[in-house]
Amino acid sequence: MTTAQTTGAPRKTAIILINVGTPDDPSTSSVRRYLKEFLSDPRVLDIAALARWLLLRLIILPFRSPKSAKMYRSIWTKDGSPLLVHTRTLAEKLKQRLPDALVLVGMRYGNPRLAHAIAEASKSGATQILLAPLFPQYASASTGTALQEAYRLLGALPRVPEVHVLPPFFLDGGFLDSFVATLKEAIASKPVDHVLFSYHSIPLHQVQMLHAGCASNDSCCATLGPHNASCYRAQCIATTNELVKRAGLAPGSFSTSFQSRLGRAVWLGPNTESTIEGLAKKGTKRLAVICPSFVSDCLETVEEIGVRAKEQFHSLGGEELVAVPCVNGRDDMADALASLARQTLPSSEM
Repeated sequence: MTTAQTTGAPRKTAIILINVGTPDDPSTSSVRRYLKEFLSDPRVLDIAALARWLLLRLIILPFRSPKSAKMYRSIWTKDGSPLLVHTRTLAEKLKQRLPDALVLVGMRYGNPRLAHAIAEASKSGATQILLAPLFPQYASASTGTALQEAYRLLGALPRVPEVHVLPPFFLDGGFLDSFVATLKEAIASKPVDHVLFSYHSIPLHQVQMLHAGCASNDSCCATLGPHNASCYRAQCIATTNELVKRAGLAPGSFSTSFQSRLGRAVWLGPNTESTIEGLAKKGTKRLAVICPSFVSDCLETVEEIGVRAKEQFHSLGGEELVAVPCVNGRDDMADALASLARQTLPSSEM
């Protein structure tokens, strides 16, 4: 999406880093508000409107909110939500690398709101905006909904600026090298037998909407090409393959799985929980789990992997599960993001 810009006119650039979002605090009421907004999105919970309304109000919000709040309390820091803290750090470091740009953070759900970031960019006089969804692989429920909401908000402005979009960056060398560095640092003093690459799962039918005939298996996703370029699972497998190459992992010493399922739909697999169980039963004693579909550590990485998966692995006889941090606000990730921004914006701008 790019609107017309007068030839030769000077541009003022705003970059908006978009992440999924977080509750304002780990109280049950705050988590309930967040879940209501998040799961009311038809791109996230894509079932009939009435069924979604009933599921939310009769089951998810009454019963899931207290459980999720307890999980959030276990990961909350003195500075707040890890996801927001790390996203803001990355924004600050990007600003250092691109000092002529206004760098803002806008969450798809919760605060700081995407609407506020777009309003601030407009108020600043920005003539071009770079929307930067912090989701390495494309999925309708992440990048898709973030861009849909951004376009809606931008379209309501009195003057719609020129708009550029950071494309999926799952094969960007800087992003990959930053993740490999986090892996090597995490296991430098704790050698492991196996590395598990765990990605956020999505319902299978969401993949099939973009990739007709998707078989959702390793044969179908083994090679990324024109036939499956838009397939989320194929993009995840391609990410694993590149990370394995760059990290120099031996054949048989790594696996790929998918986590964070919700509801009874058929989701992408294999499931992370089942994969960890299988690895433990095969005798794996020291396991590293890395989550390359997340730029910033959040509930799904810190609690789901760092707490629950670790407890599961230990209960099955595993000795050590290393939850590898995300790239967060690393300097090398900020360098990669700055390079991606320069590549996406007109060549003379940054």
